[in-house]
Amino acid sequence: MSKIWESQTLRFTLDSAPTSIPVYLYGTAWKKERTAHLVYSAIRAGFRGIDTAAQPRHYQEPSVGDGIRKAIADNLVRREDLYVQTKFSPLSAQDPDNMPYDPNASVAGQVHASIRSSLTNLRCSVDPSSVDISYIDTVVLHSPLRTLELTIDAWNTLETYVPTRIRHLGISNCSLPMLSALCSSPRVKVKPAVVQNRFYGETAFDVPLRAFCRDHQIIYQSFWTLTANPTLARSAPVQHLAGRVEITPAAALYMLVMSLGNTVVLNGTKDSSRMIEDLEAPGKIKSFVESEPSEWESLRREFQILVGDAA
Repeated sequence: MSKIWESQTLRFTLDSAPTSIPVYLYGTAWKKERTAHLVYSAIRAGFRGIDTAAQPRHYQEPSVGDGIRKAIADNLVRREDLYVQTKFSPLSAQDPDNMPYDPNASVAGQVHASIRSSLTNLRCSVDPSSVDISYIDTVVLHSPLRTLELTIDAWNTLETYVPTRIRHLGISNCSLPMLSALCSSPRVKVKPAVVQNRFYGETAFDVPLRAFCRDHQIIYQSFWTLTANPTLARSAPVQHLAGRVEITPAAALYMLVMSLGNTVVLNGTKDSSRMIEDLEAPGKIKSFVESEPSEWESLRREFQILVGDAA
């Protein structure tokens, strides 16, 4: 039980070593001109997982790289201490006036161009030649393409980079039928290691999909966890846990979501004090679980009922 407060382990991919994924990923969407500063601040606070995308509409991936490179140059971290994740965003998710590839290219051509730009943007050094040793821990397909066939075409192109330039693959904004089809397709050699979805009531908190992820050793990445769930944040188990452990209700909600199993949480706070408070919460919860296991289990069970897992 205590391990869930430290990290999760992604499965082996081909001949690569297993990758450790932190329980928090710092989300970089919508950070605009503050992106580099906030990424640097998050790493300085203790975040070791960074989530971005090759999608200029919502992300500034080059600035994410700037923040990472500054943290490395300042000896806050080494590249191998970080879990860096980006996304290939299909045409439907891109700004037609600002995208990292030619919209008229084939799906394979779009993927190759996007990955080349990400490897450049997220290289560990300002030296341009460092792109030759640049790698990405996970590339997520930002959403399925128009058809399953096109989705697998994009996936097969991503597979050509695994395990040297990309360690793992994942998918976001994904339904259970699509995930199941991707996992069962004989055309897919590198199975999804992560699924990144909105965790909210409109999808009934993804209960069947998360069960599928647990059964297939896939890490579920929860986003919109706080923004989309004000009612959950005010719920009895969240408020009780926050009071008992002396953490914020937001952090208590994050911890209870993590406790659902094989789950990590995207955290995009811009507040440096909140960064520290949120990062301290897993250690406080770990101590609480060890000292008050019955009370913790009661709160966890109550939360499971609220999100439908108990059924």
